[in-house]
Amino acid sequence: MVPSPLALLLALGAAATALAEPLRFVDCGSIDGSIQEVNVSPCPTQPCLLHKGTSYSINVTFASKIESQGSTARVYGEMLHVDIPFPIPEPDGCKSGIQCPIQKGLSYSYLNKLPVKSEYPSIKLIVKWELVDDQDQMLFCWKIPVQITS
Repeated sequence: MVPSPLALLLALGAAATALAEPLRFVDCGSIDGSIQEVNVSPCPTQPCLLHKGTSYSINVTFASKIESQGSTARVYGEMLHVDIPFPIPEPDGCKSGIQCPIQKGLSYSYLNKLPVKSEYPSIKLIVKWELVDDQDQMLFCWKIPVQITS
């Protein structure tokens, strides 16, 4: 039996939405690395709607321009050009998908979670995510607009 064009279209649409789309992001000072792709899942449209009580998967593919024994993530909620620290469960990049020591010229996939706590206010802001090397220099820094919602 040949599937109908409508069934094929629905199947293709479901497959396309299941794939993570790379986000448009602003590079905010990646010095020791270059970002190739940023994915936040689920975030089908921008600004990302972050629902309270939910955790989001972060995947950043980047190439290192330096060697480093380790790396540390720092995450901020930026409002009115003020960076408010945003705690994440695992700030150690070497425990977040990156095999350390970091080698110059290699690409890495950094994987982490962004938990959105129930007590956070419902607001629009910018998420700023930094990964620094063992000399406190930026391996990557990116920003995306988000809206925290119930």
